[in-house]
Amino acid sequence: VPYGAGGASDGPMRVLAQELTTKLGQPFVVENRPGQSGMIGTEVVWKSPPDGHTVLLASNPAVTGRALYPKLPFDPVEDFDPVGLFGREPAVLLVHPSLPVKTVRELIDLANAQGGQLQYASSGNGSGQHLFTALFLSMAGTQMQHIPYRGSPQATADLLGGQVRVGLPGLASMVPNIREGKLRALATTGVTRSPLLPEVPTLAEAGVKGYEAYVWNGLQVPRGTPAAIVERLNAELAVSLRAPAVRSFMDRAAIEVITSKPAEFGAFLRAERDKWTRIVRETGAKVD
Repeated sequence: VPYGAGGASDGPMRVLAQELTTKLGQPFVVENRPGQSGMIGTEVVWKSPPDGHTVLLASNPAVTGRALYPKLPFDPVEDFDPVGLFGREPAVLLVHPSLPVKTVRELIDLANAQGGQLQYASSGNGSGQHLFTALFLSMAGTQMQHIPYRGSPQATADLLGGQVRVGLPGLASMVPNIREGKLRALATTGVTRSPLLPEVPTLAEAGVKGYEAYVWNGLQVPRGTPAAIVERLNAELAVSLRAPAVRSFMDRAAIEVITSKPAEFGAFLRAERDKWTRIVRETGAKVD
């Protein structure tokens, strides 16, 4: 897992690892290797033998790695074999309660009034949180100052503490903080409202027409892994996603379970790469 322990991608992978351990009869050990928007951990897997024993948790930064880090020695899409997609969830636009805004329009007006000095937190340069916010700001016609962290837990801690007062993280892990009044939800990023926060509008409903973004997760292995191993991992992943413990976790986390064949996941990765590479160029998002 090329992100920090306790982050939005870490939890689902740990639950799946337990199920895969049972299904395959050998331990799946989750190793967190965060940094450089997931590229440090991704490089570890790239350098690993293509034998099926080292599996990568792939998420949104995989499709923007080449656009944001052109000097990478590997391609996060083309230098890996896709195993399968397994879930997605919307993100949620949050503000600290000390910020005097209750709607997306009020946030945009405040950002305009502060001339780009209002700060937003993300889990790292080039992360989904970074690019989701960059896209929102571009579509809303405003600016904020980006404050990148080394993972979601650190970004969330400072958002809760009010050191940075705007964020756009994955929805599920934020629900308790929203319900306890520690953070205020302004909008979600999916096509429809989240059943966990039915009272919160989508960004499209809140005036940012056409906005849509999801945090997604899947599995990859080093390129050249034998097809039989890839197919076996894909099949066991699909079975594991139907397990009661996994479904219960995904439901509580508001993660929409999605299964795919390796070729389908590969097509998805390339489509996402094309979409977000275009957005990186259009918004000027960069690893600052």
